[in-house]
Amino acid sequence: MKIGLKWKVSFVIISLVAIGGLFWKPSVDFPNTGDFLGQESIVGSDIAWILAAAGLVLLMTPGLSFFYGGMVGKKNMISTMLQSFIALGVISILWIVVGFSLSFGDSLGFEMNGKHYGIIGNPFTYPFFNHVSIYPHKTMAPTIPFILFALFQMKFAVITPALITGSFAERVRFISYLVFMVLFSLFIYTPLCHMVWHPEGLLNKFFRIKDFAGGTVVHMSAGFAALAGAIVLGRRKNPHHEPSNIPYVVLGTGMLWFGWFGFNAGSALSANATAAIAFGTTTIASASAMMTWIFFDRINGRKVSALGACIGAVVGLVAITPACGFVSIQESLFIGFVAAIVSNLMLNWKALKKIDDTLDVFACHGVGGIMGMILTAIFAHGENASLLHGGWGVFAHHMMALVLVSVFTFFGSLILYKITNRIITLRVSEESENIGLDMSQHEESLKW
Repeated sequence: MKIGLKWKVSFVIISLVAIGGLFWKPSVDFPNTGDFLGQESIVGSDIAWILAAAGLVLLMTPGLSFFYGGMVGKKNMISTMLQSFIALGVISILWIVVGFSLSFGDSLGFEMNGKHYGIIGNPFTYPFFNHVSIYPHKTMAPTIPFILFALFQMKFAVITPALITGSFAERVRFISYLVFMVLFSLFIYTPLCHMVWHPEGLLNKFFRIKDFAGGTVVHMSAGFAALAGAIVLGRRKNPHHEPSNIPYVVLGTGMLWFGWFGFNAGSALSANATAAIAFGTTTIASASAMMTWIFFDRINGRKVSALGACIGAVVGLVAITPACGFVSIQESLFIGFVAAIVSNLMLNWKALKKIDDTLDVFACHGVGGIMGMILTAIFAHGENASLLHGGWGVFAHHMMALVLVSVFTFFGSLILYKITNRIITLRVSEESENIGLDMSQHEESLKW
């Protein structure tokens, strides 16, 4: 079989990265020792919890592969699952080399009224995890080793591009997807992560955005990138398919729900009361959304389905993510209820169906993230923290940031898809699409 130039180039790149890591000479001294604390500030219980939480978040990516894989047609199941699973390899390496630096490195941005507002991190702050060691960072995670914080954040970076794959499932070339995944992570995820979660980030410091665990950084960015991808790749030749394995969807939902406790409660970065609140609001919002979804389906003349219950549960998890550490159990019940109705309406909106977002990623993750951001700005507790607590300015800033993030992630992703398509054609041939991506891209097939 003839090996294309693109695969040879890809192998050379990964080889250079691996060799570069071997010969990279780490600095002995920290770039700014004032940013780090001594080992005496480490709290053992916090380490134990964040280690567990990081493992839970990692589990979400294989869970997503089952969730998506069960929804597509039989001849595209393996390819769809691999598109999620491969992110564990690609993004983990990218994160070590430069992604963490771009997300949490020294802030690069602009000065306004004597204050600095960051857009992206300096890529030379932590290249190849240089300076990322056992010492805690004073502001980012003061009670756990900095390397644990970096690895916990890596799991968020891994699952975000994997979420996008459901929008263009059954018609994207695998190598093209790998190229887009890298570009998206570098030019969309890392600056957004920096602006929201870095202490000097623009959306954090100026807009005062409340995003406890990634509603903006993860779900909105993935949702709008998914919408852009569905538009660029166009409709499938045969847009109607039967889900190949509903039990896989149920299994994937269970793995996602389980892992989401690490995603949300782990974002407290400590074994404390906030983590406990996030744990509770996460499961109640998901339960509320699941039940709301199936009853809303029924009153609209649709059957109660396992698929609907699973989608509803995930929508609830998405919507509570930015708010989970800021709201009460009672408010999380309402957040799940509202998000399920809005996402259900969007999923069944005929205009959106024409775009052929294969697995309705935008309707679930994009709209769920939007609703989460809005409802966080309404309900978040604390003095002047949200609309209901006198925070009119905070609410207005959230709405402005909502527009800014939507425009940045949608149009930024459109540009990256166009660039990717110029490098390597995004869409498979009609013949390959008819055969199915399992065989045409991977020469593998299901045996049942």
